[in-house]
Amino acid sequence: MGHFIFKRFWYGLLVLFGVIVVVFFLFNVLPGDPARMMLGQRADSASVAAINKDLGRDRSLSVQFLNYLNDLSPVSLHNTSEPASFWFLDPLKYGHTLKLVSISGSSLVLKAPYLRRSYQSKRSVADILSEGFINTIILALVAMAFAIVIGIAGGLVCAIYRNSFVDRIALVFSVLGMSLPSFFVAILNAWIFAFLLVRYTGLNMTGSLYGVDDFGRGSFLEIKNLILPAITLGIRPLAIIVELTRNSLLEVMTQDYIRTARAKGLSKTRVIMKHALKNALNPVVTAVSGWLASLLAGAVFVEYVFDWKGIGVVIVNALDKYDFPVVMGAVLFISIILIAINFFVDIIYGLLDPRIRLQ
Repeated sequence: MGHFIFKRFWYGLLVLFGVIVVVFFLFNVLPGDPARMMLGQRADSASVAAINKDLGRDRSLSVQFLNYLNDLSPVSLHNTSEPASFWFLDPLKYGHTLKLVSISGSSLVLKAPYLRRSYQSKRSVADILSEGFINTIILALVAMAFAIVIGIAGGLVCAIYRNSFVDRIALVFSVLGMSLPSFFVAILNAWIFAFLLVRYTGLNMTGSLYGVDDFGRGSFLEIKNLILPAITLGIRPLAIIVELTRNSLLEVMTQDYIRTARAKGLSKTRVIMKHALKNALNPVVTAVSGWLASLLAGAVFVEYVFDWKGIGVVIVNALDKYDFPVVMGAVLFISIILIAINFFVDIIYGLLDPRIRLQ
């Protein structure tokens, strides 16, 4: 098992390195000069050159890439004029840093990965992403909870009333839910429930988890702004879970132990709820683990349509302002989440099924 875990961890690191390489070279070949964007088109060449030197863009692309890897790595080499001590503080970039060893004027240090600073706000990218990530994870978890509860219940009803009118209607809605793009569903839901039916629903077309009081009394929690984004984001996994639960339950109901339970005189409800449903949820658990990671990465358009202050809005605003460090940091952040979730899912599979470890 230890060899299996190490191999999966190594594969995850290779994937992450590939993402870092693609992200760095992709955003460094895009047209546009960040220094001129920061200073304006009328900036003089000396000021532009000074900003590019501060950003490290006056060096060759290979040196910039090595510096980028050095910033991202938790163990990296840095020049410092600090005295040889166990702890030292670099508040502008790396925060608390543990000095491991000094090498001819440089220090090998242990630090948190540095995602650099925003071109526009000069704030740390990590701080910007951490603020948006809280709202995104809340939205993703609520959307997945909605999809799981409604999806399992819907799949159960469809399996019990197989080939009925209810089953066919659910199939139609499942196909639509899997086919419609999220941004289109977001616009449609906002228009119907927050514009046409606002008198009955009382929902807002846009808004985040916290609203600002009109009378200057600070911010307040506004849970109703979570309803439409969560439903919109949960429609696609909901459709998948309904179909998986239905098909898996119908397959389990044909097994021998189900016929034995019926022969013992157990009621249909008891057979389904105690014996069949529990064993039919294995593919659903697999789908949920994958879709949770996808929701964290795929909430960009939904967040932007509803102005939900998550990573999606951060990414779109950064792209609009050519704030490349924020976009690069967001892509890496989402990639790490996807890799970590897939890693833990692989470990769980390996624990549950020894055949996966042997492969």
